[in-house]
Amino acid sequence: MAVQEPITGFAVAVVREDGRWRCSALEAEALGELDAAITELGKLRSTGAAFGLLAVDDEFFVIVRPSPRGPALLLSDAAAALDYDIAADVLDVLRVDPPDEDDESVWPEGDLEILADLGLPGGELQVIVGEVDLYPDEQLQMVAQRCGFADEFAKFLDES
Repeated sequence: MAVQEPITGFAVAVVREDGRWRCSALEAEALGELDAAITELGKLRSTGAAFGLLAVDDEFFVIVRPSPRGPALLLSDAAAALDYDIAADVLDVLRVDPPDEDDESVWPEGDLEILADLGLPGGELQVIVGEVDLYPDEQLQMVAQRCGFADEFAKFLDES
């Protein structure tokens, strides 16, 4: 199940505090291990919104939002669980079985309302996830634009 090559992409922590957005890099381990991403995000001390955006190998993305009741999660493509441990971990936490290997459909799993309180209703996030012709970073740029941190996200991408 594990991908043997190094995983490419990015993992970013997004924090909104006092009406201002901030984007900062998470450790590289966050791309391969859900627990690493959750642990790092849990260390962020913020009175406002805090969540992680993970773009993995130009294949899929994960949104992780810690909470006292456990993390809210969204995996953009459930089929990624067949090839990537982090996607399989997301499905495991969500208690969802991975799709059959023969199924070529792309569908998300998790909480489509994960960013609804930040201006991105589930229906709009569903449309973004459904844009299968876009790379994950492009989809996440749409998320950033809709939530209001597009400039900070673009700056993060330019610097990484």
